[in-house]
Amino acid sequence: MSLTRREIREKALQSLFQLSANQDLAPEIAMQQALISSNDLADEVETVLVPEYLDLLVKGVIKNQLIIDEEVQKYLENWSMERLAKTDVVIMRIAIFEMLYVPDVPAKVALNEALEITKLYNDEKSRKFVNGVLANIVNNLEKKEAE
Repeated sequence: MSLTRREIREKALQSLFQLSANQDLAPEIAMQQALISSNDLADEVETVLVPEYLDLLVKGVIKNQLIIDEEVQKYLENWSMERLAKTDVVIMRIAIFEMLYVPDVPAKVALNEALEITKLYNDEKSRKFVNGVLANIVNNLEKKEAE
């Protein structure tokens, strides 16, 4: 199965969303479930090869979640992470992970991909919110690079 990076990001969203709802679920199982559900292999008990980039995103977000969440919190005025829509939080975590830890993904590409995925899973209000937080992070990163 060959997936585009956007499709992999969507599978990462699905995996991380499952993991946020079920603390006992192993990341490998969540990724398998996300991949199998899209393949209509739910009836078959088989494992599929997890793309390397999906593994990187899911495990990277989990490993660096505290740092990522601190980055988001900087731009939440009178809000807390707990009040945000879970899908928005997971989408932002993936984008910020890419911005901070994946050198071959430009920050603006991570931002754009997050917005495209937000369009699929949420409404315009969410898209604007995600854009506002992530655009601030991109601007901050660009300032640091210019120094």
